[in-house]
Amino acid sequence: MSAVKIGKISVGLDQPLLLIAGPDVIESEAHLLRHAEKMSRICEKAGVSYVVKCSYDKANRTSGTSYRGPGMKEGLKVLAAVKKKLGLPVTSDVHCREEVGPASEVLDLLQVPAFLSRQTDLVKAVAAAGKAMNIKKGQFLAPWDMKQVIEKARSAGNQSILVTERGASFGYNNLVSDFRSLQVMAGFGVPVIFDGTHSVQLPGGLGTSSGGQREFVPTLVRAAIATGYCSGVFLEVHEDPDHAPCDGPNMLPLADLPQLLDQMQAIRAAVRA
Repeated sequence: MSAVKIGKISVGLDQPLLLIAGPDVIESEAHLLRHAEKMSRICEKAGVSYVVKCSYDKANRTSGTSYRGPGMKEGLKVLAAVKKKLGLPVTSDVHCREEVGPASEVLDLLQVPAFLSRQTDLVKAVAAAGKAMNIKKGQFLAPWDMKQVIEKARSAGNQSILVTERGASFGYNNLVSDFRSLQVMAGFGVPVIFDGTHSVQLPGGLGTSSGGQREFVPTLVRAAIATGYCSGVFLEVHEDPDHAPCDGPNMLPLADLPQLLDQMQAIRAAVRA
């Protein structure tokens, strides 16, 4: 497995552990800047590489009236400002081919959302942009199905590919994590990321929005690292999840991040030993 470069960061099983994290959706520049700055310091202390994640548009909200974010134009301005002020790589979801060009001018890592992971034209367009890309495995896909998705991206000339496990549909309004999938997808020669917060989501579980069980985030993250096939972790992190405009029930409180990173590093060291 070759390491993937995201800006100055290298991602792989033989590289420092990666954290892709931030509030789920952009609330304001000041809000994101505050969160990213705090998480950057926490990651530096823990010896973890860090990519700032925050969506400029949440295009798959349960309800059409839910907050989606500032939109691509204003959201990319916020991400560009955070990138410049903190010197950190940034990422966000890309939802259609028309977004790829503008997004690739700002983002260091282009993310294909789980619901769109089978959209061939989008996957190829993101790959053709020539930036590192993160494909989130659809909740409806088996891990071995991702081999074909990866090949679509490679056919467009991109070898800088991450794939993210985020749980699989398990009946209505529920997800389950199958940790075999981390080993299966690592076998395709790409770094694998585990999404610890969306994996505890209860999609549509609150009727007009998704529910979640954030109390299980640390358990799943620790288990993912213990497999030995996880190159990084994706987390939605917020200083006040109960008042977040999106995905609050499954988000990790910012205050809990330092301890979790220390546990992740200890488990990774034990597995390597």
